[in-house]
Amino acid sequence: MEKQQLQLEHQYRPSNLKDSDKVPIIIMLHGYGSDDNDLFSFTSELPSKYAVISLRAPYHLNPHGFAWYAIHFDNKDGKWSDDQQAIKSRDIVVNCIHEIIEKYPIDKNNITLLGFSQGTILGLSIVLSYPEKIKNIIGLSGYVNEEILKEDYHKNDFKNLNVYSSHGTLDQVIPVELARKTKTFLSNIVPDLTYNEFPVGHGVSPQNFYDFKNWLEKHS
Repeated sequence: MEKQQLQLEHQYRPSNLKDSDKVPIIIMLHGYGSDDNDLFSFTSELPSKYAVISLRAPYHLNPHGFAWYAIHFDNKDGKWSDDQQAIKSRDIVVNCIHEIIEKYPIDKNNITLLGFSQGTILGLSIVLSYPEKIKNIIGLSGYVNEEILKEDYHKNDFKNLNVYSSHGTLDQVIPVELARKTKTFLSNIVPDLTYNEFPVGHGVSPQNFYDFKNWLEKHS
């Protein structure tokens, strides 16, 4: 199937499954300052049965790159995130998921989110706010920001949500302590949680990639 128009710019790779409306899909959310080409580079190594859509964040950064929400650097208060922009982006992506279900022949019950850094933070806010929409999330180098979750998220049913979370122990952008707090947070509400650490900085090592790829195959 050819690429369709969505609310957000995106990259698209079709599944190799033919004449089927039960195609599993991976939806990618890139990190701050990156774009839809970044995580899409993983596509050739991901199972060909998956359709893949890599979304571009809505906020343009100068001189290049995009963001799901602004990060401000204030000498008085330190670094802080624009949670209102994050909530807006959360809902834009949810609307995009609805568009994808309408326009592409995919299985709405087999949607995987794959995020890195800010994309993981946003992705976790989506699956915790709307767990009925997502089967799997692969969250790389991110954490849960409770300020951008729906107020009544704790009433949601998470029994069908599968979570893979990983982080670099040498990460200087998002300290591993935040990921460890997220592990504790998620373990109390999500029955299927895999958490792994790797001796790297703010990035995805080959070992990390093959680890989440194996996890995905088991949760396909």
